[in-house]
Amino acid sequence: MKVVSTILKEIDTVLSKVAEEQLQEIAGQLQKAKRIFVIGEGRSGLMAKSFAMRLMHLGATVYVVGETITPSIAEGDLLVAISGSGTTKSVVWTAEKTKSLGCAVIAVTTNIESPLGAAATEILHVPAATKYRREHERQTIQPLGSLFDQCSHIVFDAVCLLFGRLNDMDNSKAFQLHSNLE
Repeated sequence: MKVVSTILKEIDTVLSKVAEEQLQEIAGQLQKAKRIFVIGEGRSGLMAKSFAMRLMHLGATVYVVGETITPSIAEGDLLVAISGSGTTKSVVWTAEKTKSLGCAVIAVTTNIESPLGAAATEILHVPAATKYRREHERQTIQPLGSLFDQCSHIVFDAVCLLFGRLNDMDNSKAFQLHSNLE
């Protein structure tokens, strides 16, 4: 078995089930949002931070929940909450709180019937495996939530590409927003 080609096939199988029309719709919601907030824990949190960074490069006003400079969320703002299982307590609580404040919540999860799914105004279903290996989850050779994380990263990059196109951003414009303190 060739490990890399097997992983790529797993990713392709999952991503072939994600509707590109929904990615376009989400890019439009992000464009219309006053500010964008992201949350996730563990490796999903790293995917959320990567997404936030890329959105910043594309001109969005974006914050990572829990960072010291994150302001309060308000009307017109949007939260993107990522949890493979949809049960991560801090992510679910933040999504519930955000929704109670009248803000949109996009959940990125494998489990559409999870508490996170229930708290969302929209669910982006990424049908990959998580660390729990529940009955409905995709089979994978990879440990823990690697397949979900990989697929989420690609989905987020696709949304960013679409978001950038909506904002007439290209590589040179994004590069101007890239850190120059390196």
